[in-house]
Amino acid sequence: MEFCIRKEWFGIIQNTEKDKTRIFERLNQLMKDPELKDSRLQQLIVDDRHSILRHAVLLVAMLLVIFFSNWQYGNSGLLKIYRLLCVFSGLVLMCYVNMFILVPLFFFRGKYVLYFVLLSTVVSICMVGMSMILDSILSPSDTHGNHFHDPVERGFYDGFIILVPIILMTTMIKLFQRWTRDSQRITDLKNITLSMELNELKNQINPHFLFNMLNGIKALVRTNPEKATHVIMKLSEFLRYQIYENNDERTLLRSEIVFLSNFLELEMIRRDRLSIDFDTSAIDSALNSVYVPPNLFTTFVENAVKHSVNVSEGISSISIKIDITQDQLHFSCVNSKDPNFDGADQKNNGLGLINIKRRLELLYSQNYALDIENQPNQFKVTLTIPL
Repeated sequence: MEFCIRKEWFGIIQNTEKDKTRIFERLNQLMKDPELKDSRLQQLIVDDRHSILRHAVLLVAMLLVIFFSNWQYGNSGLLKIYRLLCVFSGLVLMCYVNMFILVPLFFFRGKYVLYFVLLSTVVSICMVGMSMILDSILSPSDTHGNHFHDPVERGFYDGFIILVPIILMTTMIKLFQRWTRDSQRITDLKNITLSMELNELKNQINPHFLFNMLNGIKALVRTNPEKATHVIMKLSEFLRYQIYENNDERTLLRSEIVFLSNFLELEMIRRDRLSIDFDTSAIDSALNSVYVPPNLFTTFVENAVKHSVNVSEGISSISIKIDITQDQLHFSCVNSKDPNFDGADQKNNGLGLINIKRRLELLYSQNYALDIENQPNQFKVTLTIPL
């Protein structure tokens, strides 16, 4: 049996970008509707807990569409059932190949022309295959004296007209799922980032911190005015970063490193027995071209400063290294620990690490590596993120 794909099917390719924009604008309008935001229909389409029910509804809907269409033209009895199952199986195969292979691997990655070419190929192969299977079981007597190919071709043509909207509907479902989940991830990321920023402001730019720094500057003004001027400049840069640059989604790696350096220098003024090694020599050429989320490393550095206290009056040490290899940024922070010092704020420290882990998940999904080693005399954090 001959099979031809309608010319209009390929015309979709030319308007893909415009259609995609229109789809997402419409989705935005729908999602702003308070009645839809928490509707059961949205939960059915998006929530993984309803995946079985979602697939069941889709299969039943496809079965009903086929049953009441012209695919059953001129058949009755067992032949009608066989034809129904054959067409239903082919449609299920096409829809699920589209949803779980073609859309994720090609459409979501912007390969629209290749997506429609492959989708057209899959549809053509399935339609021709169904035609051959059905032709093999039909006989001239089944047509009740009519010309054999006319009713079959007529049914297949009408079926193809129904088939295209069904397949495009499955693409729309995947687009809606992707858009909703991405929107939720962005909302969660903004909420947790805001929470972390507030916690960092409380922990780092609190009155106690400023009081200590200003007292130190006051003493330096009398004994070493030149050093006092240097400390004031560092404190100014520290506060400027927190107030202004920290509001952006991404900041230059140089700005992040300067902020950490200022923070560590201010801590060294407060503590005499603190040794810090901050090695960024391997990334000097990338400081002005690489962007990272602001305050991504602050929690780890702050944690190292807090827990590097040595109650036996020994020298505490902090070693930080940042490197870039093969489009990945590697951050490591190692601080010494006193076994006799158990930490003054273990609860808040644990909460900070939990927040940064959650933030990394929202930023990079599974494309990052975080390793934390807590030993009696040393605490080490190693983080690898994609650029």
